[in-house]
Amino acid sequence: MSAPPPEHRHDPHPGFPVDPDVTPIDVPLLPQRAGRFLRSRHRVLAAISVGGAIGALARWAVAEAVPHDPDRFPWSTFSANVAGCFLIGVLMVLVVERWSHRPLARPFLGTGVLGGFTTFSTYAVDTRGLLAAGQPALAAAYLLGTLVVGLLAVVVGLRVTERVIG
Repeated sequence: MSAPPPEHRHDPHPGFPVDPDVTPIDVPLLPQRAGRFLRSRHRVLAAISVGGAIGALARWAVAEAVPHDPDRFPWSTFSANVAGCFLIGVLMVLVVERWSHRPLARPFLGTGVLGGFTTFSTYAVDTRGLLAAGQPALAAAYLLGTLVVGLLAVVVGLRVTERVIG
């Protein structure tokens, strides 16, 4: 399968910058091209891997420092996710405004460190644990509260950073 001719291509998100960390939508990643793609992106993949290990270790440290019983609010997961969301907002402004010349900043810090630090899979497991422990109201509050506070944290991180560097 080959890429469609230029006159048949369309930008699914016109007006937004192209993400340099992904392949173009109109170029399928066929098995015979996968090895070449991975070799060409080895620096990005290494940055993500190292950053992810650092982030996961930091998240583990938070979980160890603030353990919780299955029927209690999981403050360690909540705080890791909200702090990570805030830092993602900060990072996005810095990457666009200050570090655009550093192509590995976003993969290392964003996808790697913050992707490893935030833990939305544990968020799902904690929610299930609260339900299993007979705490449906707490599970719902945690489920919705994490989403709302996390999204607000991203916006606050963006706005604070824009003001600071503005």
